[in-house]
Amino acid sequence: MISQKREKYFFHVINKVPSGDGPYVRAKHAQLVQKDPESAIVWFWRAINAGDRLESALKDMAVVMKQLDRTEEAIEAVKSFRGLCPKHAQESLDNVLIDLYKKCGKVDEQIVLLKHKLKLIYLGEAFNGKPTKTARSHGKKFQVSIKQETSRILGNLGWAYMQKSNYMAAEVVYSKAQMIDPDANKALNLCHCLIKLARYQEAHLVLQNVLQYNLPGSDDPKLRNRAEELSSELESMQPWPLPSNLPGLNWEDDFVEALERALNELAPARSRRLPIFEEISQFRDQLAC
Repeated sequence: MISQKREKYFFHVINKVPSGDGPYVRAKHAQLVQKDPESAIVWFWRAINAGDRLESALKDMAVVMKQLDRTEEAIEAVKSFRGLCPKHAQESLDNVLIDLYKKCGKVDEQIVLLKHKLKLIYLGEAFNGKPTKTARSHGKKFQVSIKQETSRILGNLGWAYMQKSNYMAAEVVYSKAQMIDPDANKALNLCHCLIKLARYQEAHLVLQNVLQYNLPGSDDPKLRNRAEELSSELESMQPWPLPSNLPGLNWEDDFVEALERALNELAPARSRRLPIFEEISQFRDQLAC
């Protein structure tokens, strides 16, 4: 009897399947043990309808649907049922939606949701009001600060603007992200934007920080290759011309200004504005409208 219990325990640990016999457990068993995603989705739906670990079932089902290229269906499921999940679950559901929007190329929806996440940080409501949160990556836990999260979201927002070829907006957002928590990946994206804006001297200065290993991530082989490509691109453009007015690059979406206006209407009399937003908004005069 003891041996059977131990065997069952190790089975759940090794396969990362929760114990029990409810629809959510059966869904995870179908997903992870039987490797049957279609059956897993059926059981996830049953778990959602039964309220069995609703938040986990909704997020896990979205992951499986994404793997099966049923991304649109996953988006509708999350949007339809997230209202039944507790408040503390909404932030992680936002992250799931952003990932799904990215998968199916819904850039405008990404931008709206990323700005919403910035507003939550501004109001002090991100991380359930705590200065840090525990995150997971490749099975390992680590702490993420509000500062790191703000820079990450700004980086994602900059990437979304790049997908719309709005390099002026992307450049401003990446610049602010680098001021908060710099890294090599965002620096290279910033460099790319500056090249598109014909601001070659600035692009060269940003790129040097990566080439000289001055930023976290500068030793990543993929980023090194990309940095060399950007360096070659800049060299091919010398002598660098003066910046000119580029068509289609007027930034009509000053997200900081828009965020300020929304907060003036929604924020309580005593604002819980975080210091990190003071760092961003003090550069507002630089944001071309």
